[in-house]
Amino acid sequence: MHEQELESKLGDLGQWLLQMIALGLCALALYARFPFMTLLGLSPNWLLIWLVVWSINRPVIFAAIAGVSLGLIQDAMTIPSDAGFAPTHVISMAIAGGLTALIQKERFIQENFISIALIVFGMTVISETAIALQLTLFGRNLAEIWELQQRITLGSAILSSLWSPVLHFPLSRLTVKPI
Repeated sequence: MHEQELESKLGDLGQWLLQMIALGLCALALYARFPFMTLLGLSPNWLLIWLVVWSINRPVIFAAIAGVSLGLIQDAMTIPSDAGFAPTHVISMAIAGGLTALIQKERFIQENFISIALIVFGMTVISETAIALQLTLFGRNLAEIWELQQRITLGSAILSSLWSPVLHFPLSRLTVKPI
């Protein structure tokens, strides 16, 4: 009995470690610009894809905390140090994580690539819109922001949803049972 318990703990530790490695690779992939991975100069939001895949079967509070954490990581990687103001990804990622966790997947959606791709598409739209709202609130040119927002949101949502099965398949096999 003791050996099974130890194996279970090592298994959970190994799963957690592999998920953190996947998260690190997703953070590094934000900088990757391969020709087959871009559309209109945009690339998939790998951290958002990871957040959706991870949050789908988690409690809302854990998903929101993960969203805040990933938002801080994305801000640290993308906001220049000399920027006077830049919109934060913290708010948008927390919203995306919380809403993803609120979806009662077992009840409404089958676990397959299409449902994950649709959720990623929707969360990308919500996330990009939250960033555009921040820019609007700080007095940027409204017409310019919303024109760019449409292009950025649609391109990012399409790419992120198309690439989401690449993360969903391996991570769904590694999922540590939620607390």
